[in-house]
Amino acid sequence: MSELTSPNLTFSDGRSIPQLGYGVWRVEDDVAERVVGEAFEVGYRHIDTARIYGNEAGVGRAIASSGIARDELFITTKIWNADHGYDNALRAFDASMERLGLDTLDLLLIHWMVPAKNQYVDTWKALVELQKQGRVKSIGVSNFSTQALDEIVAETGVSPVIHQVETHPHFQQRELAAYEAKHNILHESYSPLGSGKGLLDEPVFAEIGARVGATPAQVVIAWHLAKGFVVIPKSVTSSRIRENFEAVNVKLSAEDIALIDALDKDTEGRVGADPLTANFE
Repeated sequence: MSELTSPNLTFSDGRSIPQLGYGVWRVEDDVAERVVGEAFEVGYRHIDTARIYGNEAGVGRAIASSGIARDELFITTKIWNADHGYDNALRAFDASMERLGLDTLDLLLIHWMVPAKNQYVDTWKALVELQKQGRVKSIGVSNFSTQALDEIVAETGVSPVIHQVETHPHFQQRELAAYEAKHNILHESYSPLGSGKGLLDEPVFAEIGARVGATPAQVVIAWHLAKGFVVIPKSVTSSRIRENFEAVNVKLSAEDIALIDALDKDTEGRVGADPLTANFE
């Protein structure tokens, strides 16, 4: 096992999350078992999956065969768009847990708010109930608007501990991150390397990397960490799984961070769907 470890961040509910996690979006189920096992060997303890990824069972097999104590792992999954609504969400959670082979979950998220359905409040109430039952330790959301965040808190009195959204140097989500900081919600970055859309070709990453002894991908991950974001890079390549995790050792100066901050294209830099109009199932 690796001697590298991720720093932890503390949720508003008092629990903590490894700041650097391993995402398995678009990883086939039979591949997931292998790569999650490799991620564990490197030092990852935080795994981010979802029902729609189709690999919860593979993740579960990797957990079962890892030999790592359950309380050392942090596992996240999500309620998919087709499973909105109180009862639907409870059933979907049961099915996810069966696939994962787990009794309790560290973090459950609503995957998208799906505004056309307008059921995210009822879905959030299901997550609140699961937390009350002790079946989920912490609850949060993904791909929400600030208005929807305000709404679920007003309706339940329970705030999400984390908000997972597309974030990378071309799309830095500054207004959203400021809102989250004000409301004690951690910010979690998915597609942190820009989903292969040319982000890593920016010359500044090679320039900074040459100074600090890091690859462009490590520089970008280190930027997320320096911002205080939870970050979940994904790769199925063994060398890159290790390379990404070794970003915990990369230290950026204030000047380095400012150079990366200057790359923000705001909404023009978005590469994924807009939560305000994402109504797919």
